[in-house]
Amino acid sequence: MYDIVIVGAGPAGATLARMLDSTFNVLILDKRNFDHGICPINKCCGGLLAPDAQKVLGHLGLGIPKNVLVGPQLFTVKTLDFDNHIERFYQRHYINIDREKFDQWLVDLIPEHITCHFGVQYKKYRLLADGQIEVTYTHDGKNHTVKTSYLVGADGGFSLVRKQLGQGQKLQRYASIQEWYRVNDLMPYFTTIFDKDITDFYSWTIPKENALLLGSAIPFRNDVTNRFQQLKQKLIKKGFPLHTCIKREGAYIIRPTKTKALSYGKDQIFLVGEAAGFISPSSAEGFSYGMRSGLKLANAFNALERTLTRQHYEKNCRSLRQNISVKNLKAPFMYHAFLRGAVMQSGIFSMKMNGQHHAAP
Repeated sequence: MYDIVIVGAGPAGATLARMLDSTFNVLILDKRNFDHGICPINKCCGGLLAPDAQKVLGHLGLGIPKNVLVGPQLFTVKTLDFDNHIERFYQRHYINIDREKFDQWLVDLIPEHITCHFGVQYKKYRLLADGQIEVTYTHDGKNHTVKTSYLVGADGGFSLVRKQLGQGQKLQRYASIQEWYRVNDLMPYFTTIFDKDITDFYSWTIPKENALLLGSAIPFRNDVTNRFQQLKQKLIKKGFPLHTCIKREGAYIIRPTKTKALSYGKDQIFLVGEAAGFISPSSAEGFSYGMRSGLKLANAFNALERTLTRQHYEKNCRSLRQNISVKNLKAPFMYHAFLRGAVMQSGIFSMKMNGQHHAAP
């Protein structure tokens, strides 16, 4: 019998587990087998920590280990606007990381008193007559059940917990595809690509050690693969070295264009991170929202002990809602072709690039 069962050990779930008081009896479940070292995340993620995520890590008193970092470290964003035929460079600072090692590091920080079951698949929950929740998961093809007072869905954008709650229908959904290409000369910048013929969101390239990542978030349609191929061909014509593909990934991405689309949970069931809809509607950045929402829920549990309600957690998330509202106000200047073109044409905040565009050895 557990006080809290957490489904998902990504940034949201791992942060929640780490920040809960030791008085709670907690179980965390994840399909990845963290007990056997670094494991594939099977998720489309560029592995860049934006300033918002860096700030959260600082707030949590964490510094990223050297082995989690990958080269090159990035100080420039290249914005490529196919709609307006404009290119601009802007100064930004992202921390380039190995996403699999990042998740493993966060899991390794989970206190020893937390029970972790890895290499398992969450299946469903059932509300019992005595007010408890029965959670079913599989391991090695066999069903296992545990009882808990609270259940937390930290299982990402395609959350089974949220689906079983019947929430999140108002969230816009995208198919995110990312391919890795072997390259010899890395571009020293993160490229954001806008092209209404491909998506109403955005696409990207990211240098990662000896590879260049190409990704795009495309609305659910029958021609997702064709649109991705169109994007690739356009970039090849512009000189991007997209020839030797070494890996392909895919994932579901959600986009909360309205704060009413956020889902906090119901009764004794809560949602954090992307499962709740906490992701930037302008950039799809999710690290900071995952860790912050995990912290918000932990603080709510710690303050109210065993009488937590959805309203308490929702109140704690007020700053996250406000942040998403601000991002939605920013979005038209990024995704409306005319407004974006006007801003880029003005050259405001842009920078000139001098010399060779390659990474330092």
